[in-house]
Amino acid sequence: MRKLIVFILIITTFTVHAQYKGYTQVPDLASFKSGFTAKSTQVNSIRAEFTQEKNLSLLAEKIVSKGKFWFRKETLVRMEYQHPFQYLMIINGKNIYIKDGQKENKVSARSNKLFQKINQLTIDCVQGTVFNNPDFNVKAFENKTQFLVEMLPVARDMQEFFSTILVTIDRKDYSVASINMIEKGGDNTLISFYNKEINQVIPDAVFQQK
Repeated sequence: MRKLIVFILIITTFTVHAQYKGYTQVPDLASFKSGFTAKSTQVNSIRAEFTQEKNLSLLAEKIVSKGKFWFRKETLVRMEYQHPFQYLMIINGKNIYIKDGQKENKVSARSNKLFQKINQLTIDCVQGTVFNNPDFNVKAFENKTQFLVEMLPVARDMQEFFSTILVTIDRKDYSVASINMIEKGGDNTLISFYNKEINQVIPDAVFQQK
């Protein structure tokens, strides 16, 4: 269960509700989608640090984790939690490698439909292909510095986990600034990316199991 929870956590702006304060709805969604797709195709790799904040209604304090993140087209992701615990996940195509302390596990997304969907959602959020995911209805909002993409699940299995997913995107380079996963009960997980390096060379070894 923990593996699935952490998997879901990576699919993550503060929690906001429509309408979104400081944002206005993009008037021509079709035009935005084509422009966004064209811009996002120019992002071939991302290297960043991240902070994850988990808000649980049963706890007064947030659960805060920190780590490092790598992405390379088309489907390579490495997410390495370094504080307060060590946890590593590598997505390499349809294969997922997880290391939790001394425990290692390999998962094929092909063998689990839900894992496959979450795997695709992860890639869509980072790669900028969220508008192509049939499991969600998507709207877009904007301000002077960012876009806010609202993803409302329409697939039943996604609805069991998510109420809304909010993805903020920096206008300057169309890279993901944050992913906020809001659950049906109101709990949420926010992952914010900083110190981003776009289109730098990332060696193959980063995405290999060690």
